This record gives sequence, structure tokens and C-alpha cells, in this order.
Amino acid sequence: MEKMKVVAFVTLISLLMLSQVLADLSSSSNTETSSASQIQTNEENQVEAFKRTYHRPTFNCGYACARRCRETSRKKVCYRACGSCCAKCQCVPPGTSGNTAACPCYANLRTHGNKLKCP
Repeated sequence: MEKMKVVAFVTLISLLMLSQVLADLSSSSNTETSSASQIQTNEENQVEAFKRTYHRPTFNCGYACARRCRETSRKKVCYRACGSCCAKCQCVPPGTSGNTAACPCYANLRTHGNKLKCP
């Protein structure tokens, strides 16, 4: 009698686990077909939301220019030029000089005399 109860209990548990596995498999196959359309609509929604609400992230020009101009002998001139370039481009290349590939806008700004504006 005791052995029959154990066998019935094990059978019941295995049936429950099997039904759960089958339910998971059927729901995953349904989600695969609907997930492709959901991804496409999600991307479209994100693009539309981006177009409506895009605001340029704030960039700490003071800190970036202080870092860029820390080794120059003419700090005020460097801060002024770097500050105007940073305000326009919202980026400053890393390091104290060079590395202009990291911020093409910063590298391409020129003065009226066609000299590089940004330090």
C-alpha cells in the first residue's frame, strides 16, 4: 500500500513537470513569431520617441577644458578658446593636445584667419 502511494506521487509530480515543460515550449514558439513584429514596432516607437524628445546631453565643458588646458602656459587664452569650441561641439578631445579624431567638430573649427581655433 505504501509503495503504491509513492508511485502515484512520483507519477503525479512527473506529469506536472511534463505539462509545465510543454506549456513553456508552446509559449516560446508563439513568442518567437510575435517577437519579430514586436521588435520592429519597438524600434519604430523608439525612433519616433527619439525624434520627439531628443535633447543633447549636458556636457561639463568647464571640467573638460580644465583638463585640456592644464599644461599650457597661457591658461586664460586656452580656457576661452576651448570653452567656445566646447559650447559649439559639446565635446573636447582627451589629453592636453592632439587626439582630435575623438571629436571631429572640435578639430575642424577655424578662426577668421583659417587657423585652428580649438586648443
